[in-house]
Amino acid sequence: MLTCVICGEELLFEEDMKTHLLLRHLEDEMSCPLCSLSGVSYDDLTYHMNTAHPENHVQAQEPHRDNNVPSYPTSCPSSGTQATMITETKWMRNAVPATSFGGRTSSDKIRGPISTSGSACVTPDSSPTTRGCGGDERKTQGGQFPCPMCTLVCSTGPLLQEHVEVHLQVEDSAKGEGTRFLCPVCSVVCDDAPSLHEHVEEHFVELTRDGSALAPVSPGADLRLARKLQAEEDQRRRKEEAQLEAVEFKKLKGQFGLDGGGGYRRQLERRMEKAVAQGLMAPAEYHSKRAKVMEDLASGLDDGTTRTQGTLGALWEYYQRDPRGCAHIWLSAETDHYNSSEGDKGWGCGYRNLQMLLSALQRIPVFADRLTEGEIPSVPQLQRMIESAWKEGLDPQGASHFNKRLQGTRAWIGATEIYALLTSLGLRARITDFHKHSGPGDTHPRMFEWVKQYFSQSSRGGRLPPRVVQTALPPLYLQHQGHSRSIVGVEERKNGSLCLLVLDPDCGVANAKKVLSADGLSAAMRHIRRFPSNMKHRQYQVVCVDQVLSPEEKQVCIRSSATLRVARIP
Repeated sequence: MLTCVICGEELLFEEDMKTHLLLRHLEDEMSCPLCSLSGVSYDDLTYHMNTAHPENHVQAQEPHRDNNVPSYPTSCPSSGTQATMITETKWMRNAVPATSFGGRTSSDKIRGPISTSGSACVTPDSSPTTRGCGGDERKTQGGQFPCPMCTLVCSTGPLLQEHVEVHLQVEDSAKGEGTRFLCPVCSVVCDDAPSLHEHVEEHFVELTRDGSALAPVSPGADLRLARKLQAEEDQRRRKEEAQLEAVEFKKLKGQFGLDGGGGYRRQLERRMEKAVAQGLMAPAEYHSKRAKVMEDLASGLDDGTTRTQGTLGALWEYYQRDPRGCAHIWLSAETDHYNSSEGDKGWGCGYRNLQMLLSALQRIPVFADRLTEGEIPSVPQLQRMIESAWKEGLDPQGASHFNKRLQGTRAWIGATEIYALLTSLGLRARITDFHKHSGPGDTHPRMFEWVKQYFSQSSRGGRLPPRVVQTALPPLYLQHQGHSRSIVGVEERKNGSLCLLVLDPDCGVANAKKVLSADGLSAAMRHIRRFPSNMKHRQYQVVCVDQVLSPEEKQVCIRSSATLRVARIP
């Protein structure tokens, strides 16, 4: 919004303001600065100045003594009416506009006759007398011209005009200096940008502890401060993340039995102590059982309290009596079922499945020479055997994961630890990794087909195999996230679907012994059968033993285990 400096009218555009000044203040309301003539046009006023005040035109063309600053009389009489001053000031503001209009600027002099009508009278032999439109007269005082804006009296018209122009220039300069710079911090208004900058810097002067001011902050201090704050924030966040990671890692170590809370022996003693405290066990029984545990641990052999023998024979008889829509059934060699005990409850499934596998290998002649028949190592003894395999150089990455120590811990083991122990015994083991789902509904049909091919390899030939086949193959070690089981057979249904037969260390001794009775076997089959819809973990690993190793082959396996490779399906 633009405001006229003369009348205060507000206009939107600069072109409108130029038109307004031309029509309202340049052409219609011109006044003579030397007399009371007013209300005439620009052309009429020009003619009036050339005729009524000819001396102004002549003297204006004479050079001044100084090109920039005119000389003025020092006398400043106070004569002159207020109305005359207002009229003359009004004309000067309009006759000398700040903006150029029609080729004329504020510095242009009024010169050159223009033919127009006007009412003016000149007395050549006396003081100049002017007569305005209202008929009032005003004589100049002895040929002197008073300034309408101050008390200065000029001797000639050109000097008065130049003097008034100085007034207007000062006024325009004051308007140009009207721009003020407001401090963004407080309400102080500064005259120029350098003063504002200096004032704002004072707001950010650093203070010492005693309140004295230090040097002002340099221009790059804000960037340095921002970087410092960002670095502190990053350090704080890293510290919080490290603390959170330490807490989560501690929980994870506790979950996997690596928190130093004791192993098989310590857990068994705590459970017996708890039973005594609850009145479930007499103190004498506690000491007697504890002595027996110490004796078994010293021998390194499993005490057999969680072992169930004859499981595969009972399954063979079950399928002979009631195949229940099965086209073919393949069973592994005779395998004893081992359940978790009070000493390894919650973490010993891998060791118990290893005991099942060893119990089957002892009954297979090709593997029996590498094992001691009838002797199944206890859980702590299996931990020592795995540590010995690591010392031979097997699976160094797995060994570093456990810090090469399993004894006295409740650490979970998986397929790679089973592989390391079997290789150290001179048995060739293979790991097959079913690392993703291969069927609809997050199922693993490829794994089921692979298990069928493993067990049916002994019955391949031209003749049709019998419906129930008990092979001489060892069971398969099956590992998935958080648990492991043993696959002891597979069913092929008449509709072509497959079902795995598994032994679970967590099923409980009572459920495991139900297999041995005809009445309880049907109910126990619910825990043994596993259909594709029951096996939906993201990843499964299967360990199988297929032959023995020569000393040279064993060394090759040890060297290659530095980077353990597995077969991946699909």
